[in-house]
Amino acid sequence: MAMRTAALAASWGYKHLVVRAIQGAATDSAASKKSQTNESQSESSPSNWKVKMLYDGDCPLCMREVNMLQERNKSYQSIKFVDISSDDYSAQDNQGLDYETAMGRIHAILHDGTIVKDVEAFRKLYEAVGLGWVYAITKYEPIATIADSVYGVWAKYRMQITGTLSIA
Repeated sequence: MAMRTAALAASWGYKHLVVRAIQGAATDSAASKKSQTNESQSESSPSNWKVKMLYDGDCPLCMREVNMLQERNKSYQSIKFVDISSDDYSAQDNQGLDYETAMGRIHAILHDGTIVKDVEAFRKLYEAVGLGWVYAITKYEPIATIADSVYGVWAKYRMQITGTLSIA
């Protein structure tokens, strides 16, 4: 292990090694939490949901937010959670959003079938669990444009940042 670590440090540099070590620990933790989340998801998905959240269950950082929203949703029962990384994911059941599209950016589906994405999706999800104030300012310009731009950068690089595999 020490030899492998030294070889990695030499070829990637110390910075990349530290990032990889952190990502590895986060990925292991996320994998165990993902199985727990998938089990609780089927039990706790409300039938009268207001917003359906499409999320990547293989993304450790994404799962932190999902877990927080699921905890809040226990009181509200307003969000249905759908793991797009699950073998059971169906575009047909989710307004035709295929895996690649759903993986590219966060998407949510409102009860009337309207698809929202990016910061607007977060805003709708947070509103559904009584935390609308967190994203309220993103309704107004120029904040809306700035927030979507920042999220766009995150969405583009999230797989590299979190150490998950690319969908390509």
